[in-house]
Amino acid sequence: MLSCPELITKLRSYHPNLNEALIQKAYIFAKDSHGSQKRHSGDPYFSHPVAVAEILTELKLDQESIVTALLHDVAEDTDVTLAEIEKEFGEEIAKLVDGVTKLSKIESVPTNERVAESFRKLTLAMSEDIRVLIVKLADRLHNMRTMFYVPSQEKKAKKARESLEIYAQLAGRIGLNKIKDELEELSFEILDLEARSQIIEKLNEIREKNKNLTDKILEDLARVLCLENVEHEISGREKKPYSIWLKMKKQNIGFHNLHDIMAFRIVVKNIGECYRVLGVINSRYNMIPGTFRDYISTPKDNGYQSMHLAILGPFNKKIEIQIRDRNMHEISELGVAAHWQYKEKFGKTAKGSVLKTGKENDQYLWIRELISLFENAETSAEAMKDYKVSLHKDEVFCFTPNGDIFNLPLGATVIDFAYAVHSGIGNGCISAKINAVIAPLRQRLENGDQVEIFTSKNAKPSPNWLQFAKTSKARSAIKHFIRSEKFDEYQLLGRAILNKFFAARNLEITDKILEKILVNFQKKSVADLCVKVAEGVVLRQDVVKAIYPDFHEENKLSKSKNYEAKNFDEKQRKSDYSLAIEGLVSGMAMRYAACCNPIPGDPIIGIINTGTGVTIHSQICHNLKSLVLLPQRILDVCWKSEDEIGDELYACRIRVVVENKSGGVADVTSIIAKKQVNITHIRTTNRSADVFEMAIDLEVKSLDHLEEILSALRISRKILEVERE
Repeated sequence: MLSCPELITKLRSYHPNLNEALIQKAYIFAKDSHGSQKRHSGDPYFSHPVAVAEILTELKLDQESIVTALLHDVAEDTDVTLAEIEKEFGEEIAKLVDGVTKLSKIESVPTNERVAESFRKLTLAMSEDIRVLIVKLADRLHNMRTMFYVPSQEKKAKKARESLEIYAQLAGRIGLNKIKDELEELSFEILDLEARSQIIEKLNEIREKNKNLTDKILEDLARVLCLENVEHEISGREKKPYSIWLKMKKQNIGFHNLHDIMAFRIVVKNIGECYRVLGVINSRYNMIPGTFRDYISTPKDNGYQSMHLAILGPFNKKIEIQIRDRNMHEISELGVAAHWQYKEKFGKTAKGSVLKTGKENDQYLWIRELISLFENAETSAEAMKDYKVSLHKDEVFCFTPNGDIFNLPLGATVIDFAYAVHSGIGNGCISAKINAVIAPLRQRLENGDQVEIFTSKNAKPSPNWLQFAKTSKARSAIKHFIRSEKFDEYQLLGRAILNKFFAARNLEITDKILEKILVNFQKKSVADLCVKVAEGVVLRQDVVKAIYPDFHEENKLSKSKNYEAKNFDEKQRKSDYSLAIEGLVSGMAMRYAACCNPIPGDPIIGIINTGTGVTIHSQICHNLKSLVLLPQRILDVCWKSEDEIGDELYACRIRVVVENKSGGVADVTSIIAKKQVNITHIRTTNRSADVFEMAIDLEVKSLDHLEEILSALRISRKILEVERE
């Protein structure tokens, strides 16, 4: 453990105006506050905040951050309050400590929600001052370094997963790659020691087999650069075991098929020299196709810049080369800690959103998006689920017609691009072109694609978009819009369902009565409860049971009219389908595409076919990609209002997976029948000892009608999966 003079010496080496008295005061205050507390290792607890402070000195953090590190557990683990910290050390340090400290124990909600809630608080705190995140990362790093002292394997695994999935990724986001790498390695060792040991064993074998190979490759590369009079610094290293394991898993290849186990970094004086070195390397060695990445012209979200390529290098060895200038190297090593104007670079609105005040802060856009994600999500756990999806993705770079560049996760679709441009663009998106060719909204994007988005003021997000939206920003915005759009409608529907159900049983129901059972269903208001009833998440019978626990259905159920499910056949479908569509020329023949079976509520597009009229496709139909569509063949169409469409029925297909047990299929058909929906065809698509998979053709009125059916199916315990095909 560092003594106070040793800590001050480290700080003084890069902080010329250090307030030594402040550091000494914080050191003594924290030590006295923690007193005789011990860690699992048996060391004094105070050794932990000192170790966190030491990690921050390696990043050359300012004195306020060091004081925060020393005090970060005082408010949580001792009797000292934040008010006392503010009195002793000022408002700025108190806010930093408050941001890092877990503000409350959220014991009344599930574990995943507690973790998510803590992360939400961390997000809001770091939006005001990014140092909160850096201190938290240092705190987590030291805890992981000493995790082997923790006796519970379950607790170690939990912390390791959390570190791997959240904190390592956040470290990468702000460019603290050393912390990211170490967190990944420490977590990997806990979660899969056998795999890590095997990779280390293979690395040792290669190292033994190719003694001094790294030095020889370095000499050869340096010789080539010196011949061209390139002023440079060059270094070589082996990839980390976790990085190797991740690439093997991702590419589904064996250890010896990896071409970048060895990586070499060339640092030059400026950007021009970077591209000159690229030319020198390419003229001397063969580049491995598909491996070149230029993060200089298109930097990553966190500001990282470098060129990456893999070559068949000296001695016919496959190696990775990174080329960057000195400024890029400093940012790569220290991340956000390399440039320090925190408060000057961040402002705060009344709602707590981070404001970007300069183009140099583009790497912090993700913080604003993360805050928006938590604001729009129904629960913190939902936001975390969406965000973790986008944390682990590689990137593709796409352009607007004006040349603006957006980097998105690998696998992102047109709808993700629309929301990346602006939430309003995403919400109003009706169609798009990729490289001047019309494309469905579910089309995956590739590096270099030029994407043009078309919008309409009358357009609205579709729930179907959630099936192919990849980014947390897009998914969050879609869910938020749908939730707010349908809340009032579902609230009224839920009330009507409950009123009818209770009236049929001669039972009283009022808002005051419902308020008494909200805690049973973990709802904040009667409106929330009614919405969940309408969605099928909360069953009517469960509401009755909660209010009247002694009620017995067979004794007190009033005689009421039985409603049988209505059968519909093709003869009952309207022959003049064009009545439901606006934008058609009077008398024009029209049919719905069988490949996608669009229904009211789906965003649609009309394709003119010579001699046969217009075919109406869903805008996300996969067949649109294969069509060669000229502008004159595309017809702008939309659904008429629900009142104008009337009771017309539309064919759609759903895929249902149930447990292969007695009553599983009957449960599916029974639920559909209760919704008064006609099944026109049902067939088995897959069957095994465990599951039974079916494709079911239904007749529905609209997308909302279909969603109501899917919601009802999802609540059955026997039904494992259900989705629209």
